[in-house]
Amino acid sequence: MKTSDITALVVLGALWGASFLFMRMGANEFGGMALAGMRAIGAAICSAPLLTRTRLTEMRTHWRDIAIVGIANSALPFVLFSFAAQSLPAGVSAISDAIAPLLVALSGWMLLGEKLNPMQASGLVIGFTGVVWLVAGTVGFGGGTHAMGWAMAACLGANVCYTFGAHYSHRRLRSGVTPLSVATGSQLAAAVLLLPFTVWMWPTRTPGWTAWLAVLGLAALCTSLAYVLFYGLMARVGASRSMVVMFLIPVFGVVWGLVFLHEPVTLAMAGGCIVILLGVALTTGLLRLRRNRGAVSTEVVVEHS
Repeated sequence: MKTSDITALVVLGALWGASFLFMRMGANEFGGMALAGMRAIGAAICSAPLLTRTRLTEMRTHWRDIAIVGIANSALPFVLFSFAAQSLPAGVSAISDAIAPLLVALSGWMLLGEKLNPMQASGLVIGFTGVVWLVAGTVGFGGGTHAMGWAMAACLGANVCYTFGAHYSHRRLRSGVTPLSVATGSQLAAAVLLLPFTVWMWPTRTPGWTAWLAVLGLAALCTSLAYVLFYGLMARVGASRSMVVMFLIPVFGVVWGLVFLHEPVTLAMAGGCIVILLGVALTTGLLRLRRNRGAVSTEVVVEHS
């Protein structure tokens, strides 16, 4: 990739990793629902300049499918991750976000009849082992707090929503509509859906300026700008290279939490993150083990296309 594309990839990972920092900063003052609603509404407003005549035509033609993707990929995950941010450290939520590719592969195999080779199956086992490690070390299987247990469940639910959205958009929106139209339209759909709930569950006490800055960062940077960067990157370097960002999000999420919120990096976080990312790399085919001379030795090769 060109230096500019690598820079865009790193910036995108930093932005999406920062979303967990901003949610942690604003969730307790806004509440999960109001924070998610303000994120979607703000992102829709920031995305308004992208509404060209062509995109509006595409959105009108495919509005039902785009609305469903908006619910699955934006509205519900925003709410669930914002709820989790009231209890979980930003780094833990960011690490949990990396399991989405594992769920996509697993559900494709179980529900849609998609085949998995032995390497991908091994990646699923490794990845979900990392999830168990992360959950056990963060919440515990018997002594964990009740709130953190529900927060981890919310993170899992958000990734299930991403999984459904990925399969649905792949099957229903592959032709006749550009990805940026889907991204813009889905943010508008999420904003419309969450607006009444945001008004209904608005906090009785006015949030402070740091919480408002967190909302601004979530909407303008981590959602609107990040989607533009992501789809521009996909157009230039392809989907497989763009998905490398999934490996940067947990790293930046942990770093931002450590630097700005002084969150400790525990063994469960570090170990779970490494194992999950290894599983994702094998499952998605980004990392392959190549056998030489009848399994006498192995080497690791990285796929770039």
